[in-house]
Amino acid sequence: MAEIIEMPKLSDTMTIGVIASWNKKKGEKVKSGELLAEVETDKATMELESYFDGILLYTAVEAGGGVPVGDLIAIIGKEGEEVSGILAEYNAKKSVSTAPAAPEAVAAPAASVAASAPAPAVTASPSPGLPASDNRVKASPLAKALAKDKGIDISRISGSGEGGRIVKKDIDNFTPSAGASSFQAVSGVESYDEVTVSQMRKTIARRLGESKFTAPHFYLTMEINMDKAVEARASLNEIAEVKISFNDLVIKAVAAALRKHPKVNSSWLGDKIRYNHHIHIGMAVAVEEGLLVPVIRFADSKSLTQISLEAKDFGAKAKNKQLQPQDWEGNTFTISNLGMFGIDEFTAIINPPDACILAVGGISQQPIVKNGQIVPGNIMKVTLSCDHRVVDGAIGSAFLQTLKSNLENPVRILL
Repeated sequence: MAEIIEMPKLSDTMTIGVIASWNKKKGEKVKSGELLAEVETDKATMELESYFDGILLYTAVEAGGGVPVGDLIAIIGKEGEEVSGILAEYNAKKSVSTAPAAPEAVAAPAASVAASAPAPAVTASPSPGLPASDNRVKASPLAKALAKDKGIDISRISGSGEGGRIVKKDIDNFTPSAGASSFQAVSGVESYDEVTVSQMRKTIARRLGESKFTAPHFYLTMEINMDKAVEARASLNEIAEVKISFNDLVIKAVAAALRKHPKVNSSWLGDKIRYNHHIHIGMAVAVEEGLLVPVIRFADSKSLTQISLEAKDFGAKAKNKQLQPQDWEGNTFTISNLGMFGIDEFTAIINPPDACILAVGGISQQPIVKNGQIVPGNIMKVTLSCDHRVVDGAIGSAFLQTLKSNLENPVRILL
């Protein structure tokens, strides 16, 4: 008996999956466990395995086509098995369980719109017998456009048309005199590229749009002296098998601060606020198509080496589209670090369901006062974006003070 393959829900926010490629062609044998297709979700490209043995009898869409979650994408059955009856039965069951959606109005193609549009109005010549203003140049619209493109002063041209009107051939035949004022026209070609919005970019737009315009954001910025953190990192990397980054130090320091300020490690749920006892830190990673946020779980209980290994592994997987749904779900707080891109300071949009996100800038040398003397110091700016429904200014400020203390005295997070 033929088996129906439907689009699975491969992430918590997925509504449509795009078939990036088919690994099997219609008519080919398929074994259970074999790769059937690659599906682009809103967060990554996932492999879709077959759970059945048989022949790939039918595919609902070509590569590049989108299918809503739960809808038919393929049929696997015995060789020669007729699929028309299977499709009819499937569609009948689907129509009973789901009311048909109203057809969307389809916008007319640009060519059709242009064809049905009224012809452009033609500029009429002045009526005979009506005097024209002495300073008015009589010229056809086409002649004016050609003169402008060629950099010709149209007032210097004598018109051969009715009533001295300048027409196209007058522009084509015009040769500037030696002393005539003219300039070289600059020409170019207007061009652009249009790229279909990926499922990942659509989800980023939707989720962050909802966050920005539903959660009342406010921002707290603080400068942190990273002198001791710079020294501690250099000392650690002399003996550590895994190189520690400044981002690893920030993750560890944030996790320790969240343990002291649990109200920041929270989320708004409409009629209640959830205060999380566990600390799962989302680490924003830039990829070609947008932004992924893999989650370092129980970050407060992990060593710097463990955090570093996990962060490096997630970064590589994100860039290679190998992250799995469990890798990006469950964050309770998010860190977005653009310091490595030369950014000194910025504000970030809260990553739902978190109540806060920390934007981390780069470390730069600035003059500071130390023991009454002006000396160079390594300064890093951080900005905490807060959902005011959950976190108030005093709570956010206390959290930043603890974070500042942790990074300015890194021995506290190494214990």
